[in-house]
Amino acid sequence: MKISELKGIGDKTEKLFNRLNVFTAEDLLNFYPRTYDVYEEPVKVSEMTEDKKYALWGTIVSSCELNNAGRYRILSVYAADDDGCRIKLTWFNMPFLKNNLKRGYRYIFRGEAAFKGSLVFMEQPVIYSYDDYMRRMNTMQPVYRLTSGLTNNAVTKAVKQCFDMGLGIKEYLPEDMLQKEDLMDINNAVNSIHFPKDFDILKAARRRIVFDEFFMYALSLRSLKNAGLSENNCYKIDSSPYSDKILSNLTYSLTNAQQKAYGEIISDMSGNRTMNRLIQGDVGSGKTIIALLAMMDAVYAGYQSVLMAPTEVLATQHFETFSDIINNNKLPVKCVLMTGSMTAAAKRKAHRMAETGEANIIIGTHAVITENVNYNKLALVVTDEQHRFGVKQREALHKKGRSPHIIVMSATPIPRSLAIILYGDLDISVIDEKPSMRLPVKNCIVDDSYRPNAYRFIAGELEKGHQAYIICAMAKEGEDGGENPENVVDYADRLKEYYGGKFKIEYLHGKLKPSVKNDIMERFAAGEIQILVSTTVVEVGINVPNATVMVVENAERFGLAGLHQLRGRVGRGDAQSYCIFISNTRNSLTKERLNILKQSNDGFYIAEQDLKLRGPGDMLGVRQSGDFGFVLGDIYTDASTLKLASEAARQVIDEKLIERTEYGDLRERLDLYMRTKFDNLNL
Repeated sequence: MKISELKGIGDKTEKLFNRLNVFTAEDLLNFYPRTYDVYEEPVKVSEMTEDKKYALWGTIVSSCELNNAGRYRILSVYAADDDGCRIKLTWFNMPFLKNNLKRGYRYIFRGEAAFKGSLVFMEQPVIYSYDDYMRRMNTMQPVYRLTSGLTNNAVTKAVKQCFDMGLGIKEYLPEDMLQKEDLMDINNAVNSIHFPKDFDILKAARRRIVFDEFFMYALSLRSLKNAGLSENNCYKIDSSPYSDKILSNLTYSLTNAQQKAYGEIISDMSGNRTMNRLIQGDVGSGKTIIALLAMMDAVYAGYQSVLMAPTEVLATQHFETFSDIINNNKLPVKCVLMTGSMTAAAKRKAHRMAETGEANIIIGTHAVITENVNYNKLALVVTDEQHRFGVKQREALHKKGRSPHIIVMSATPIPRSLAIILYGDLDISVIDEKPSMRLPVKNCIVDDSYRPNAYRFIAGELEKGHQAYIICAMAKEGEDGGENPENVVDYADRLKEYYGGKFKIEYLHGKLKPSVKNDIMERFAAGEIQILVSTTVVEVGINVPNATVMVVENAERFGLAGLHQLRGRVGRGDAQSYCIFISNTRNSLTKERLNILKQSNDGFYIAEQDLKLRGPGDMLGVRQSGDFGFVLGDIYTDASTLKLASEAARQVIDEKLIERTEYGDLRERLDLYMRTKFDNLNL
């Protein structure tokens, strides 16, 4: 059923929903609230922290002041709780409240607390009488992700209408599985995640939906394995004189972890089955050199190798690095670059060299697996930086050759117990040591009063010839529902004014045209830009050893894994590097999490500690995680559910339960999932 068939949704509103990828009633039912507005018991001023909405039972203790500030008329007044602690309340363009707020009278004020020094204040709090608030207390109202022109009330009404019409999602798990895993039925779960009656019901609803996300993924993974993706080895490859020569001429020695990973790759490629291996290594651990050695071994054996990178900039950097190593070692190996932005003539030449076998190593973006690319003897495919082959890509690769060996490289520091589940179709090698020539990044966590010192420190590093990143949460102002985190556009302008044109500063965010993004990253990599103000778009896809400083603004808004990935952009050369996390958070748990970054540069340790701190998870944290492509499921917070779903999937496949009559709806769901969703997971 199309969204336009619901009452009250005309052409204009339909287009607004479409912006949010909501086209049908089922899309709407799966458009979960990002959080909930919970009317909790009133608290005292001393109990407040930032970034949370509170109710305060307070007495007006001052006269109202009404001031003009440009186009705004600002009304302010002080209230005090029963302990005498004061809070400043302000309203914009609501002068009529001056006649309603009388000194000595008590009201309940509800809004987000903010802090400036010792002053606590609320802007635009809603005012309630005691009886009115008591009627609302302990209720939970959904809060949805919106687009300009679409109100939360409009989304809520549309969702309620779907349920009133009896529209729902067909249950596809058999009754015995629901009982065994203690799962809520899917319709009740979807209804309850939109309109929970209490925290316990919300928790159960979220658990069912998260279980389904993990279960369908794990089921797809095991179905693929059973379909025979692990086939007989068509390309027997062993270590070679090429890799021996490269190793003997390196200016450093491989770590024990690198040597072990390389040994596991050679064992796979020389064995009886096609290799499907994940090389899991922290940022800067030296995964790429291991991939290069394996690719050289494939070339020596008479075959071709392909490396696929997530961005053109990184693909170009890999091509230049590989070419230098080949030339410096005087090896008879031809390396070619293949990207989408190349001229038609350059593409034709690269395609011809790949097809004839003139090119032994092909490095590029997804351009390396497009339909018009053919290979001579493709035996090894390497994917770099968190990119994993989905079903369609695997099919494309099988058509390029006869089941080539596959290496997937990931810098995401996932605890091994979870990685075994998430990458269940791959054997796993872990590189958990850093090369000895790299110095650990020095970290500090400060509030925004330190910013001038950070700017002076950056200037000092730039004057030494180094470069710097500054990371902001937003691309432009006003993209976060009224909150005001730093954004790259305004920040870059302020920085240019601060340094007075002394340094070359540019900004970068994901909404720029691909050609513009590539140009900026290339110029930064070439040293033509000294300070790059960016969103997390630089988390992968750029390698600039000359960058020695990173400043992360509003650090509390990022996950620990994301912050660690960002930090991995510095410390890639032989100079001392620094990371400055700026946060004004007063939340004790957030402070504790950020301090983990200060204590360690070890991504695996950070992931384990983050897992411990997250515990059972914040049940208001239904906000879509987006981690690894899952909508609600968070592999850390929901680790126990992930393990449960994985075991259930194993049983369904291994015991051939999927073939039973009562599993017919699940078979249909699995087929749809593998055709539409599985390939898009970013694992």
